Amino acid sequence: MGSTVSVPLWIALPLGLLAAWAVVDRLLMPAIRWFLAGQANRVIDELGARLRIGIRPFQRTRRQILIHRLLGDPKVLEAAEVHAAASGTPLPAVLKTVERYAREIVPAFNAYLYFRTGYWLGRKLAQGLYRVRIGYVDSEGIRQIPGNATVVFVMNHRSNMDYVLAGYLAAEQAALSYAVGEWARIWPLSALIRAMGAYFVRRNSRDELYRRVLERYIVMATQAGVPQAVFPEGGLTRDGRMREPRLGVIDYMLRGFTLEGERDLVFVPLGINYDRVLEDRSLLRAADPPAERRGRWAAAATTLRFVMHNLGLMAKNEWHRFGYACVNIGAPISMRAYCSERGIDFQRLDGETRKAEMAALGARLMDVVGRIVPVVPVALIARVFIERPEDAVSDIALKAAAQTELERLRAAGAHIYLPRQDLDYAFTVGLRMLTLRRLVDAQDGLYRARVAELPLLRYYANSIAHLPQTPAAASAADG
Repeated sequence: MGSTVSVPLWIALPLGLLAAWAVVDRLLMPAIRWFLAGQANRVIDELGARLRIGIRPFQRTRRQILIHRLLGDPKVLEAAEVHAAASGTPLPAVLKTVERYAREIVPAFNAYLYFRTGYWLGRKLAQGLYRVRIGYVDSEGIRQIPGNATVVFVMNHRSNMDYVLAGYLAAEQAALSYAVGEWARIWPLSALIRAMGAYFVRRNSRDELYRRVLERYIVMATQAGVPQAVFPEGGLTRDGRMREPRLGVIDYMLRGFTLEGERDLVFVPLGINYDRVLEDRSLLRAADPPAERRGRWAAAATTLRFVMHNLGLMAKNEWHRFGYACVNIGAPISMRAYCSERGIDFQRLDGETRKAEMAALGARLMDVVGRIVPVVPVALIARVFIERPEDAVSDIALKAAAQTELERLRAAGAHIYLPRQDLDYAFTVGLRMLTLRRLVDAQDGLYRARVAELPLLRYYANSIAHLPQTPAAASAADG
């Protein structure tokens, strides 16, 4: 009865790991899910009356149910049968692939994590790095959006901070669902992002089966009225200029919109700009074909050096935030009104006509987004420097040139963010940022752009290059 049984270590260790995994999987994880579900319900009850766009039932539906709905969608099943016949793969194997795609795409929205954890982290990060400001808002247009409409925020894409900034600023209005790329699929980041309502998208995928599963999920979300956010450019700008639109996700949204349906589809343009983009040098390097390509470890080492450098500045009380981050919100575009204006119905258009109309819609969206991109201090001063790249200029001459540029932009309808409504202060802030980063040299009261840093100055000037400009500025921006 009291004898001891000896178990070899190579058996005991796996048994111990399996027992620990069972405890986590069967006890700890259900307890965490139960706690978060209870907290999420409390948050939804608290926010029900405050949010401009309420949390939709679709967002509260269990993830597994959404996956099953996607797997049973007639168009997904039809695509699976076509794929099986074309590839010679058994249908059950193809359906397994469809399930894998569905699990990869469908989020697991949790209101507690979104409005408590995510909002807190987003606010702390955004306000810790930048002076965050909302500039222009078309308040009247926003008020006229029907309460049951599917609202899609459409914005330019300058930095990965865009996700944080837009989500944090929109949290008083709605819980946004983003399409995020492969960079966000790293564990444990992926679990947090999925809980924040984001869905994963494989950029440039040519897999027709995958694209159909993605399309049907976006159609489901659009028909259910889920507020969404999309970057029509499809990726970060590499040279600072706005990119040509890639309209795959917007095309899928339109497949979930009908003129006779209960919900309107409303695109709300957002314009974002920064005094400093954290990835600016990496983006320029990616845009330069001869530049040396760096691996992940080199990128991680660069990021670590950047963080340590800034921590060192903080320790010496010499650190400054990275200037201003400004967001403008423009006039909403109702798709019912747009289709009526053009006399079209996207559901009834043939292939070529639909493609042409999608291109026209994409041009319209990029135009309205471009018009409300804020003119921030660094972009303004950088534009002045690239017009005179070889000149040494006094601060009085720089200020006069900046004021001339500012007046012309304002006359053309550009939305300018002037900190404290003070041009002198805005000029000082912009010039200080450029000199602290050593993009501009200061000597004997004169300022000159560093030749080696002209590409970076152009990058910031290009953020407003689509706005009206002088021939000299256009030539300088083109390099």
